[in-house]
Amino acid sequence: MRPPCPPPPERSAELRQRFAEEARSERPDLSALCLLLSAQADGSLDEAGIDAAQMELDRLAGELPFRPGGPHAWATALCELLGDRYGFRGCAADYQRLESSLLHEVLRRRRGLPILLSVVWMEVARRAGAPVYGVALPGHFVVGFGAAAEQVLADPFDGGRVLTGTDAELLVVGATGAPPVPEMLEPADPLDVMVRILNNVRAWAAARPERSDVALWGVELSLLLPHHPARLRYDRAQLLVQRGDFVEGAAELDAYAELVEVVDETTAGRVRQQAHAARAMLN
Repeated sequence: MRPPCPPPPERSAELRQRFAEEARSERPDLSALCLLLSAQADGSLDEAGIDAAQMELDRLAGELPFRPGGPHAWATALCELLGDRYGFRGCAADYQRLESSLLHEVLRRRRGLPILLSVVWMEVARRAGAPVYGVALPGHFVVGFGAAAEQVLADPFDGGRVLTGTDAELLVVGATGAPPVPEMLEPADPLDVMVRILNNVRAWAAARPERSDVALWGVELSLLLPHHPARLRYDRAQLLVQRGDFVEGAAELDAYAELVEVVDETTAGRVRQQAHAARAMLN
């Protein structure tokens, strides 16, 4: 099945403006950002669909027990509700689907990447008053409950299984070859989560050259975040040229060359040559 396609340009422009405003707000709303991303990916997701996804998160939160106890009790309650009762979890095949990075589809299918399942856990738990946050372990996103001294980790990709210290260490060692350091267990803020989700979207598209449309909107949403690598400007330019927009691609290459020239004249010169080559393709 072909993955979802973006909305028309007018709708896309509106969604991007809202995404930028939310990302730059004093307290960015993670579920709102995820659903705006979803609507950018899937033109069939309208305002009613966005509202329905938010209401589903509210409904699930309403099924949690009232103040079940400390961090471990919260983690167990989320596991029993979302993992056991509703069957939210992941599998290897989910990495091959763009829908696994789209919150409305994860809510519908109850399948997704670790970070999107963690968003479901976080947003449901937050609405119920739990001390919850995301934990961006290398190569695998999980959720945490409670302060550092009593922190409990759970793995939504595994149905919300509560992790022991050894479990968490094995996840990190498997990804990095080294044991975890305390900084890896710190809460990830909403914008950190969005960066990682967009990285996943771009990685999915990079493996599928025929979906350069997804790669392009993934880069363009990333550029709307308050902080982003300058290199993304170059990536956008390359995608524009690849898609046949030689004029805008060349202009973006020139802008990137001007940006990097102060620190790397050699790279700037090479990028300007690429801009010239892009313009030559118009002849």
